[in-house]
Amino acid sequence: MSTTTEKPTGPATSTRERILDIALELFTEQGYDKTSLRDIAERLGTTKAALYYHFKSKSDILLELHLRLHALGQGVLDELSALETGPEKAAAWPHLLDRFITEVAANRPLMQLHQRNQSAVEALHDSERHRAANDDIEAQFRRLLRSPDIPKETRVRMACSIGAVMAGLLTAEMFDDIPDDELTGLVRSSVWEMFGEA
Repeated sequence: MSTTTEKPTGPATSTRERILDIALELFTEQGYDKTSLRDIAERLGTTKAALYYHFKSKSDILLELHLRLHALGQGVLDELSALETGPEKAAAWPHLLDRFITEVAANRPLMQLHQRNQSAVEALHDSERHRAANDDIEAQFRRLLRSPDIPKETRVRMACSIGAVMAGLLTAEMFDDIPDDELTGLVRSSVWEMFGEA
């Protein structure tokens, strides 16, 4: 996968990341349910038993890929959390969201994975690890969008801008007649218009 999030380095991690990248390809190409651990091992050029060193099950692989999606917005949230006042956060939002759009666009295969395997991804929601990651991100967004020192109009605009990114890029198959770069540019300009910065 091409991602802007940092990946650890080292031989074991390299193999782990290759497993995830291959699984991402296969889950997207033929579906999670129709992909076996043997399929992943064969494309990797190893044995099914060797995969168990890195992942206990196929669902663990899917969960790890799902958490990559969670990681995309974490940098933006961390930077917002570092700002002290609501007005500072509101002023920084359009520029941080612009970076988020770039990260999401660069990780289009993750979006396709989620679109094409919705029932399998839904089944992950019972995972304790998924709940913890999801609850943390949602709690950070809730705190931001409830900040009393950010004008209500700005808070609503911030929420709507996230929706615009998700609708424009996460449902990209609706716009498969538009080249990726052009679609990203259209989403970016639509979001910036919300903040009067187009």
